[in-house]
Amino acid sequence: MCKINPRVDFAFKKLFGSEENKDLLISLINAIVTEQDQVVEVELKNPYNLADYRAGKISILDIKARSKDERWFNVEMQISEDYNFDTRAIYYWAKLVTEQLSEGMMYKELKKTISINILDFNFIPDSKEVHNCYKIINIATGKDDRLHDIFELHYVELKKFNKPYHQLSSALDRWNTFLTKAHLLDKAHVPEELSGDKAILKAIEAVDRMFDEEERQVYEVRMQALADVESKIASAIEKGRQAEREAIARQLLDVLDDATIAAKTGLSASDVARLRAG
Repeated sequence: MCKINPRVDFAFKKLFGSEENKDLLISLINAIVTEQDQVVEVELKNPYNLADYRAGKISILDIKARSKDERWFNVEMQISEDYNFDTRAIYYWAKLVTEQLSEGMMYKELKKTISINILDFNFIPDSKEVHNCYKIINIATGKDDRLHDIFELHYVELKKFNKPYHQLSSALDRWNTFLTKAHLLDKAHVPEELSGDKAILKAIEAVDRMFDEEERQVYEVRMQALADVESKIASAIEKGRQAEREAIARQLLDVLDDATIAAKTGLSASDVARLRAG
């Protein structure tokens, strides 16, 4: 059985953000994007690095990708639990777009930017779909005329995925199964529905041997911190008191960055910054 949870941000970035696993990343991206945007090459703009993680530079995986028709575009991937994610997702997408511009560059040179957000919580309240894609459409016609096809935003909500093995029908189904049931998967006894997918087999093989002792310790600390956060947030939600949220945030200042604390406690970024400043 897999002992590492690939939904933990540290493990997710090590698995999909390492040079030796680019094939896994390509497989996961291609399971999400359209047939027209299938990826054949990726460039990791911020690959996994333990030192960066210790410095608080984690979570988002920025990727430059080339499609089979030679079109390059940007992909952002992260696994996150952030209940203000609607505005945050747009912000990160816009940041990816603006970072493409350099002095003297023309707007027409901007590349399509796809944001892929894999969420370990329920986010879109009125949809039972695991995968939802947002584009800019013409409201009058209800059609995507590709006039603004630079924008594409994907959400994959893992909590909504509950297909049994015999109902798996796509590559995304298989990846969702891996991400949600890794603890049940044994590389010596892979279910038939997954055994024909080479990328999934490699991921099952890789997930338990990808950490050295130092990294495993970091992973365990991260797991414990996330478990503590969940327990404390549940209590804070019940009480609904600002003071309680701030008390929790103060306890997390030494283990999490400001953005994560804000996301987990429901405090604003300025509130967290104020607490850190003392």
